[in-house]
Amino acid sequence: MTEEKATQYEFKAEVKQLLNILVHSLYTNREIFLRELISNASDALDKLRFESNRGTEIANNDLPLEIKIDFDKDAHTIKISDTGIGMTKEEIIENIGTIAKSGSADFLSQIVENKEDANNIIGKFGVGFYSVFMVADKVTVTSKSYKKDAAAIKWESDGLGSYEIAELDEDMQRGTTIDIHLNKESEDYADKFRLQQVIKKHSNFISFPIKLDNEIINTIAAIWREPKSSLKEEQYNEFYKFLTYDTEPPLKHIHVAIDAPIQFNSLLFIPKKNTDMFGMNRDDYGLDLYVRRVLIQHKNKDLLPEYLSFVKGVVDSEDLPLNISRETLQENLVFTKIANSVTNQVLSFLKKMSKDEPDVYKEFWKEHSKYFKLGYTDFQNKDKYMELLRFNSSTKENADDLTSFDEYIERVKDDQKEIYYISGNSRDAINLDPHLEIFRKKGIEVLYLYDPIDEFIFSSISDYKEYNFKSVDQADLKKIEKFDSVEEEKEKAEELTKDEKLHFDSMLERIKEILGDKVTEVKISERLQNSPACLVNPDDSMSASMQKIMNIVNKDNQIPKKIFEINKDHKLVRNLLKIFKEDSKDEYIENVVVQLYESALLLEGYLADPHRLVNRINSLLEDSSEWYTTVKKI
Repeated sequence: MTEEKATQYEFKAEVKQLLNILVHSLYTNREIFLRELISNASDALDKLRFESNRGTEIANNDLPLEIKIDFDKDAHTIKISDTGIGMTKEEIIENIGTIAKSGSADFLSQIVENKEDANNIIGKFGVGFYSVFMVADKVTVTSKSYKKDAAAIKWESDGLGSYEIAELDEDMQRGTTIDIHLNKESEDYADKFRLQQVIKKHSNFISFPIKLDNEIINTIAAIWREPKSSLKEEQYNEFYKFLTYDTEPPLKHIHVAIDAPIQFNSLLFIPKKNTDMFGMNRDDYGLDLYVRRVLIQHKNKDLLPEYLSFVKGVVDSEDLPLNISRETLQENLVFTKIANSVTNQVLSFLKKMSKDEPDVYKEFWKEHSKYFKLGYTDFQNKDKYMELLRFNSSTKENADDLTSFDEYIERVKDDQKEIYYISGNSRDAINLDPHLEIFRKKGIEVLYLYDPIDEFIFSSISDYKEYNFKSVDQADLKKIEKFDSVEEEKEKAEELTKDEKLHFDSMLERIKEILGDKVTEVKISERLQNSPACLVNPDDSMSASMQKIMNIVNKDNQIPKKIFEINKDHKLVRNLLKIFKEDSKDEYIENVVVQLYESALLLEGYLADPHRLVNRINSLLEDSSEWYTTVKKI
């Protein structure tokens, strides 16, 4: 192939400045040169296809639309060819000889200030081609336009300030070829494995075949761009495994194509299993963001809120500029609309699943509720989020059965305006809590919370559909007492005589004296049915379990002061009254009172040292065994 005498041109001043920065400063993310050149080749093929579809006469019309990449390890060269639209001499000067027509000053200013983030800035102002000079000490471009009579053109530069252009007098096929002579620091790119890595990372879903040494590299199709009706479940499963390296198929997929007001496609997956059971990889989440099939950001964390971080997948936009920077993404109105739409799509899908496939939703909840519960801070989607929450309940048979707030509301009593809840380590532990006794008696449902984060949900959101959340230890007993009992009334203890009432009041004072400032008050309980005593929070304070959580967070070991309530009808309390009438200072009274107080602390998780409690129990058991053997005459 021969050429006419080459004409030399000087780059414009801003291009010289840019090339100097590229060659001498930006070596941290050099691999993006390949992404940029492949993207340019893909654009050239797209443009040719457009011309062909509208009936334009095209040179070499039988050529396959493809991108070819070859390399020579010994010569340290890479060749990138496409059979796209090609360029004329004027187009080469316009496209390569100058930076894009607008924003060149802004671009230079940003790239100087953000050298460490150059991979997100390059290309933003139409200068993606120049990234090749990060790896090259000489670049040759030969191009032949799709127009029948256009001459083949050769462009060559060492990136130091000038370039040469010559017309080739020998014919060549339509398209563009870029020959890259790698510089010393970049010779490792003339390697099949290295090139394959970069292609799969950044350009795997380009819609045209990318051949490396005549082997097609991008074999996985961008199925998110395909109509849902044309895809089979096996294709979704294959893509999910490719994307996540999971060996199991996903629990569900969400495939969405939006045309207005913004255009984007998304393919999202809900994994069957939570692979981060211990929270060691909390930051390892995000969706892959593509612009026209080109990867812009791996694991973008702004497309979905953190509480939906279990979702895997891709989002591909037509309306975002190629190579938009991370900083600009956060401020871009189109991106914000896409993120909001993707979040809504996931929440809507989960709502539909919870109604149509409750068993599948239960499986989802078991695996992913740990992260999903973090959504209590998403006030923008509060109602959608709360519709999806699930908890165990006093009406359920076992700890695995779940209920929603809406189902709870369907079962509330007439004139009940509260949703009651209680926290504990397990269903068995909660069922032993004395605070539940009056709720059982009145047949009022209580939600069971086993996870510490549940407390934050209830205290942060406070209500749902005009129903206030109320911990059982903060319940207004007047509101509960008005409801009819559903349990058979147990045989009531005899009413106290006038004299016994006076002594009982005095005994309460004695109990307060024994406990001192450990409690704020000692009083007769209206809530207890079967237990002798319990601790109750003063009005308007946080629930017992929330107090415990806050103590842990604040590293505060102090035991909060509460009201000590006594069940006046309990047999133990009546026996204490008999002893008190005989001797108000009897040592047995003090032992039992302290035992009841520490037992209540133990139930609420505040008793740090149980040794004295155990010793006291042993002593009381010893006394009772002596009584038992005497009565039974053993």
